[in-house]
Amino acid sequence: MDSVPEVDDSTPLAAQLALDARRRIELDGRRFPRPAHTRILTVANQKGGVGKTTTTVNLAAGLARAGLKVLVIDNDPQGNASTALGLEHRAGTPSIYEVLVDEAPLSSTVQECAEVPGLWGVPATIDLSGAEIELVSLVSRETRLRKALDTYLDEREARGEEPIDYVFVDCPPSLGLLTVNAFVTAREVLIPIQCEYYALEGLSQLLKTIELIKSHLNRDLIVSTILLTMYDGRTNLAQQVAAEVRTHFPDQTLRTTVPRSVRISEAPSHGQTVMTYDPGSTGALAYLEAAREMAEHAVQRADLR
Repeated sequence: MDSVPEVDDSTPLAAQLALDARRRIELDGRRFPRPAHTRILTVANQKGGVGKTTTTVNLAAGLARAGLKVLVIDNDPQGNASTALGLEHRAGTPSIYEVLVDEAPLSSTVQECAEVPGLWGVPATIDLSGAEIELVSLVSRETRLRKALDTYLDEREARGEEPIDYVFVDCPPSLGLLTVNAFVTAREVLIPIQCEYYALEGLSQLLKTIELIKSHLNRDLIVSTILLTMYDGRTNLAQQVAAEVRTHFPDQTLRTTVPRSVRISEAPSHGQTVMTYDPGSTGALAYLEAAREMAEHAVQRADLR
């Protein structure tokens, strides 16, 4: 047994275990503060594979677990958010496609997530893959999702139901009419950034796109939150990318980083978020911590009130 090194806080594994234990104690059963009004966030990044959908569903589940009412709109034809939330999204299921193209009421498509109380979702079906072409010829093609969501939120209020605290819109990794609808709907943009070199290259282009949307279609839009994903603190590159993002966006970048995690990757194959698949895992605790930080930001920051 002499070959086994002594474990202390200076080893990466022990440091991670200590961090997880602290988070577990701090977050277990914790209720997060409610925002003064419904926060509507589009989760966007034109680069694929940065963790948009993973971030969307896990932040949503984390906020719902902490007592908030959350709605996820899957606006990506791949339908990965629908899978992770356990929503029915076979062809023919009432979905976001019917809302955008046929002007169906959003309430007719909302499904409750069985695994997480207080969490609802609007699924995306394969039909959505043709919506980009169909929307081109339609009237008010950029504002259809916003009108449908505003109507749904007003209907809930009129019925005396508790207001939705957070709405997350998951986008495809391209700038088409689906993404434009998401930007027009939202009041805030949440950008997940992978801690790799190429991630920074796409960020400036995304910010230009947001400025264009702000100038012409949605002047209230702000980049409120940046979350560093797939973080590996053992590499210099990850640390450099994180430092650069924090330097340029000190107010928007969350302190919490989400590590690379097998559990996070496995969860969707079981039709779950990591919050229900393995709630004690490092990945789940990181997303729960990020959700708490987001909720507290809404109370502290003047531009989010």
